[in-house]
Amino acid sequence: MQDFSFTRRGLLAGGAALLAAPALAQTFPDRPIRLVIPFPAGGPTDVYARFYSERMTRELGQPVVTENRGGAGGAIGAMEVARARPDGHTLLFGTASTHALYNLVTRQPQYDAAKDFVAVATLGGGPLCWLAHPGQPATLAAFLTAARGANPPLAYGSPGTGTLMHLATEILKRESGATSLSHIPYRGAAPAMNDLLAGTLALAVNTLGAGLPLHQSGRARMLAVASNARAPQAPDVPTAAEALGRPGFTAVLWHAVFAPPGLPAPVLARLSQATNAALADAAFRTSLAAAGIEPAAPGTPESAAAYIAAEQDRYRPIVEAIRPELEG
Repeated sequence: MQDFSFTRRGLLAGGAALLAAPALAQTFPDRPIRLVIPFPAGGPTDVYARFYSERMTRELGQPVVTENRGGAGGAIGAMEVARARPDGHTLLFGTASTHALYNLVTRQPQYDAAKDFVAVATLGGGPLCWLAHPGQPATLAAFLTAARGANPPLAYGSPGTGTLMHLATEILKRESGATSLSHIPYRGAAPAMNDLLAGTLALAVNTLGAGLPLHQSGRARMLAVASNARAPQAPDVPTAAEALGRPGFTAVLWHAVFAPPGLPAPVLARLSQATNAALADAAFRTSLAAAGIEPAAPGTPESAAAYIAAEQDRYRPIVEAIRPELEG
């Protein structure tokens, strides 16, 4: 069996990196940076990663080259970065899936999201939204009321069991009392959306960026968006907190940048500084908003690690509550 004991290797590599830290700090980056996207091209993570790479190329003065390494729900690309040399020239464009949910939902995880990576920065991401077929009730509250008494039960579709979309909707079910709403896992978001548009699925959960064109065209109705405030692109759509009457209900498919363990502190500081400059740029934030992405505020590696740990704690109870479904 292949050895994925990254932590020990990371400690050994980290010792060597500390000796080289002054030289690295003076020259970093001295060649192109490889930004690994652990999912296939075309999805929301890929979209944000390419915005980020373009902006970071300008900030760092070296090309930041994206590389899609999809597979195993993001684990293949993540493990590749965890094994890389910790010099800042190989980074991971991670997500809630790879670094909040992976160790919670995976029966035999092959990496430790906390120990086998260094968090550089959280970047924000796409808030989730719930889309209904036009023939369904027009508000989230009305839909959930209908779901409570439906016979046969109404169903919602997600991109797969254990995804953020699945877990967030399970929280929504429990907080609204619509526990009879059943889950249909799909192999990705696109098949679920196809069934929704065809009228064979009552509800689907996706990101705001993916749902906006369908809502704006009238092909589907966005019932709520799980963001802190209404989306400027769809001001008619209430937040999930508004729709449920439960302040603070949010769910974001967030993104973050990670490096291998043992990254020298001066290199980490340079990457953090460049990322903060990108996040503070008005043109960059405007481009993201047009794609349905909510950028994070500038922060620190420490605040990024704390946020990720809090997200793990947030989703741990629902994962334990639906453990039989996850392992079925």
